[in-house]
Amino acid sequence: MSVHRVVALVLPPQSTFELACAAEVFGMGRSGLPSRYAFDVCAERPGAVPTLAGYDMAVSHGLPTLEVADTVVIPGWQHREQPAPPTVIDAVRQAHRRGARLVAICSGAFLLAQAGLLDHRRATTHWRMTTELATRFPDIQVEPDALYIDLGDIATSAGTAAGIDLCLHLARTDHGAAYAAQIARHMVMPPHREGGQLQYAAPPHADRPTESLAPVLDWATERLHEPFTVSDLATQANISPRTLARRFADQLGTSPGRWLLQQRVMAARALLEETDLPVETIATRVGLSSAANLRRRFHAMVHATPAAYRRSFGGHAGGTQPSG
Repeated sequence: MSVHRVVALVLPPQSTFELACAAEVFGMGRSGLPSRYAFDVCAERPGAVPTLAGYDMAVSHGLPTLEVADTVVIPGWQHREQPAPPTVIDAVRQAHRRGARLVAICSGAFLLAQAGLLDHRRATTHWRMTTELATRFPDIQVEPDALYIDLGDIATSAGTAAGIDLCLHLARTDHGAAYAAQIARHMVMPPHREGGQLQYAAPPHADRPTESLAPVLDWATERLHEPFTVSDLATQANISPRTLARRFADQLGTSPGRWLLQQRVMAARALLEETDLPVETIATRVGLSSAANLRRRFHAMVHATPAAYRRSFGGHAGGTQPSG
């Protein structure tokens, strides 16, 4: 399998966390996990690049490195109110024209916006900047609540940990759910947060004590093979379905039904990658009742059929590649 080359374009003063999001997913070698990415960092001019953390980074590569990148990551841009250097804009546009995937984390979306690459397209950024992005670039369809948006050739994310969510999502898209889950386990991260999930949870109400959903989430993930419903989740939590929905919205930024479907489809992805079980059997094991239901739910969430997904990712994590 060819190695996918990821290059992060740093812009002074560089946020160390946004850069680390990409470096942790694409640039770290991990024992027992095959390396599928090569990771580099470049700047407009090689040399010392100041960071927000008070130290300089030594960057040895310049903009020509973008010419060989399969994915270009823009890990934030602190001077988003200023015109970007023309050489940087030109390099990013050229990378996109030749087919490189562009990934903007947090305020990095403003650089893609200045380059005109987000016009008439969906995008997101940190919730504190979404109004600014929409006002300054009215041709962009800004989605303020999304954790990340992946359009295939261009992806954008909200701030901070959403950058990790997006990078793990891209690893999952490139190499399958099992591979991305292994990276997440090494990072001690949840393996998947859906891009349409809210950027932040609502603050707890003083008259509404918050109880963790962890016990009921653990109960559900251990029983995905059982055809239980959202009402069963509420019963297990000893609360009403309405209260359960409110807690899911507050703590996870999604609905109980959506979360449960996501877990079932994720389990199906892993079984398609790691086994040669028939689709009907997989549907039963993940609680989706029938092959037809699995195919419909799977396609709606993954944008591929189970058969096509298995052809792309089957056997990558040690399973047996099925024939036919």
